[in-house]
Amino acid sequence: MSRLILFNKPYGVLSQFTPEGRWQGLKDFIPVPGIYAAGRLDADSEGLLILTDDGALQKRIADPQHKLPKVYWAQVEGIPDEAALSQLRKGVDLGDFVTRPARVRTLKEPATLWPRNPPIRFRKAIPTSWLELTITEGKNRQVRRMTAKTGYPTLRLIRWAIGDWSLDELAPGEWREQHV
Repeated sequence: MSRLILFNKPYGVLSQFTPEGRWQGLKDFIPVPGIYAAGRLDADSEGLLILTDDGALQKRIADPQHKLPKVYWAQVEGIPDEAALSQLRKGVDLGDFVTRPARVRTLKEPATLWPRNPPIRFRKAIPTSWLELTITEGKNRQVRRMTAKTGYPTLRLIRWAIGDWSLDELAPGEWREQHV
C-alpha cells in the first residue's frame, strides 16, 4: 500500500529534505524515510505539500497534464478590481507562457489562518485583501506572477488544497498520513 503524507509546510521550509542556507528542510519535521514531495512549494510560500513513496502517484499529483486543481489563498497588496479578477479568470500572459484560466474569488481573511513568522510587511497607506485562486498548472511562482501582472502583488501565499486533499486542521509544521 502506498504512503501518502499531507504536510502543512511553514514559511521558510524547502520542499526537500536537505536544508540550504537559511531555509530549513523537511527532515526537521517529517521523520519518515523513503518518501518524496509530489510537487514543490517555494520556501516563502506556506501550506499543503503532499509526500509519497509511490512514484506513479507522485507523478499523477505533480504533473500538470493531470490537471489536478490546486487551491491557493493569496494575500495581495491592494484591493483587486473587476478588471484584474477578469484577467485572472481568462488567463494571464506572463511573457514566457499564458496561464490557463483560473477560478478566482475574493474572500475575507480565512478564520482558520495562523500567524506567519515572520509577519508580512504592512503599510498603513496600502490595504491588503485575500483572493482564493484555483489553478490546474503549477509553474514556478505562478500565482505570485499572476497577481503581480494584474497589479496586485502577493504578500502571503498559502496552498490550501490539491485535488481532494486539503489542510483541514493541520497546523504549520504538522503532518498526517492518509491511506490511498
